[in-house]
Amino acid sequence: MSHARSRLIPRTKLFGNPQRAMCQLAPDGATLSWLAPRDGVLNIWTAPADDIDAAEPVTDDRGRGIRFYAWARSGSHLIYIQDEAGNEDWHVYATQAQGGQARDLTPIKGVHAQISGASWDQPNVLMVGLNDRDPRWHDIYRIDIESGERELVVQNDMEFGGFTLDRALQPRIAQKTLLQEGGREFFRFDGDTWEPIFRIGHEDELATGFIGFERSGDHAHILDSRGRDKAALGRMALATCEVEIVAEDDKADISDVLAHPTSYEIEGYGTNYLKLEWTPLDEAMGQDLAHLQGAIEGEIRITSRSKADDRWIVSAVAADAPETTYLYERGARSLTRLFSSRPDLENETLSPMHPVVVPSRDGLELVSYLTLPAEADIDGRPEKPLPMVLLVHGGPWARDGYGYNPQHQWLANRGYGVLSVNFRGSTGFGKAFVNAADLEWGARMHDDLLDAVDWAREAGIAKPEMVAIMGGSYGGYATLAGLAFTPEVFACGVDIVGPSNLETLLATIPSYWASFYETLARRVGDPRNDNGLALLKARSPLHAADRIARPLLIGQGANDPRVKQAESDQIVTAMKANDLPVTYVLYPDEGHGFARPENRMSFYAIAEAFLARHLGGGAEPFGDDFKGSSLEVPEGADQLDGLPTALARESDGQAATQEKAGA
Repeated sequence: MSHARSRLIPRTKLFGNPQRAMCQLAPDGATLSWLAPRDGVLNIWTAPADDIDAAEPVTDDRGRGIRFYAWARSGSHLIYIQDEAGNEDWHVYATQAQGGQARDLTPIKGVHAQISGASWDQPNVLMVGLNDRDPRWHDIYRIDIESGERELVVQNDMEFGGFTLDRALQPRIAQKTLLQEGGREFFRFDGDTWEPIFRIGHEDELATGFIGFERSGDHAHILDSRGRDKAALGRMALATCEVEIVAEDDKADISDVLAHPTSYEIEGYGTNYLKLEWTPLDEAMGQDLAHLQGAIEGEIRITSRSKADDRWIVSAVAADAPETTYLYERGARSLTRLFSSRPDLENETLSPMHPVVVPSRDGLELVSYLTLPAEADIDGRPEKPLPMVLLVHGGPWARDGYGYNPQHQWLANRGYGVLSVNFRGSTGFGKAFVNAADLEWGARMHDDLLDAVDWAREAGIAKPEMVAIMGGSYGGYATLAGLAFTPEVFACGVDIVGPSNLETLLATIPSYWASFYETLARRVGDPRNDNGLALLKARSPLHAADRIARPLLIGQGANDPRVKQAESDQIVTAMKANDLPVTYVLYPDEGHGFARPENRMSFYAIAEAFLARHLGGGAEPFGDDFKGSSLEVPEGADQLDGLPTALARESDGQAATQEKAGA
């Protein structure tokens, strides 16, 4: 029995700006805020909680759009961060809740600002980390939101990698990297000096750390993997450093915490093995969670709470529906649907996502997520094998999870099976699983991906000769490694901001990653000794570029501070020297990923045509996908059928014309 392919969902519906996103409550609960387009650029909007149709924009960003924001504790201002063209030199801005000119609270060129804390007791104050004195380390400043006045609180001469502030905005705990033995040492501020309180080894450093303080300042919440495999939720008495374990799970780390908005006492926690599951620790919270889970389909998250805790913003996420946002009145237990983030998808056919556990060759459980074309999905299996895309997450110290995923929906709608794998090194599954990836880039980490591909082939999901590999950041590295180290496995690859040379990757990390460098050296390879340098070279796809035999598409942001443009340039140069075909697209106004929707649209249009050409799936014709994009095509424009002439034209075999589409 054959099934007709679903109609193609327009890329604009999947990768354009959401209609609304990131809804929050003002502290008094009377006003809602969210991100929504203003003249095509994401800005902050506000509206009365009982009249969202009266919304007005309060910011006027005209560049990359605002992606992270929060209410000041006073409720009179909204705080957001913004960089310049993807360079991650973040500045902190404040704008009045009624709108007006935004103020740059950190007006220092080249600064990388970090928001460190806010308090109900000092509602017009924001604590911010700035690396203006020494680009490697952040000092802590107190900034008056109204005036912009800045006061130094801690000069970070001890080279701490991070601070935890109490609810009175006093830095009370700090941590620094141990250079010789690896791991970290934690310090407590006793009112005069910083005194060491405990150390953790290298094996615990990605699973142990402080979350924050309770209001009294006597106890701090900690995720703690010491003496156990899965990170537990603990409550540490600051005076004695004794930790009371509040919650733990035998399958996964504690991943989420529900804390009261003013007392900060823990009321519940979440774990995520296959899906997110909540466990209440407070009777009232248990009743509310039970009511919400009975009234809303999908995974729920409480994303914002009023100061009085009488109103919540609740989001619901399902794999086959975009995020839906609700206003919850706790007293009456009434739930009001506010909006869908992408209402234009509500009439489209989306695919379910299936959590699966794939065994690795050495016995690890690889929690994975499979999405199939809706018309071909028969209880998580296709009627016959499909072309498949192995979609690899970045980090690598991150994870894939269940829920609405625009890349999964896009690829499944085009006729592909899509498989995302939590390979070793992915977080959330215990420290042994994370540590099993040490020095295994391009080796056992890659074996996990190969094992998942073999599983999909043996299960009748993937056509053996028609599997692509695609990903960003570490996923981009995995793509390059897949084509270079195992050249017969994949039919093609799509690399987005992926490093090609691990030696140059570690040599060019941002200066403010200084405290993280030891972690990278111990987990990726240490260029400071001969063995480590040899390992980095052996695991770098650049040095095996001559083995690449399958088509490759590379996307890069010119301002990427993590994976520099040179990472893409050098492997493109190596492939050209070996007369190997490669298509290289570059965005001069992007960094580590493509934030501007015009750039996202153009990249996914190109990637879709590329995959259709080599895997045979569906493809929406090019339309206005390149309008307003900064896209340049330094190499391989001739491989992109139907590319607008202005973009496809190359000059003397050098970089493609910089003429912008739509100009």
